[in-house]
Amino acid sequence: MQTSEELIAAALLIGDRTYRIKVAIKDEEAVRKTVKIINEKIIEFKTQFAGKDMQDYIAMVLLWYATEQSNATSRTLANASIDSRLSEIEKTIDGVIS
Repeated sequence: MQTSEELIAAALLIGDRTYRIKVAIKDEEAVRKTVKIINEKIIEFKTQFAGKDMQDYIAMVLLWYATEQSNATSRTLANASIDSRLSEIEKTIDGVIS
């Protein structure tokens, strides 16, 4: 568990609310970039789907973000599988050439 010295307080504005959290110093930049992406997506969804309330927009962003993460994980797994197959092919070629 992290000690309080390793954490800093951060005020994050998401949508129309400020959230105070404690975050590891090393993670602060990543958290702020994520909040920026979230707020940009809220604005995008507000433009596309006018007339909703903030909770609807945040739910839309949450679904979008979770889907993006799932797709990134799938791509990573697919790349690992491709790398493995390429290594097998390379070993086969090396065996034929030797």
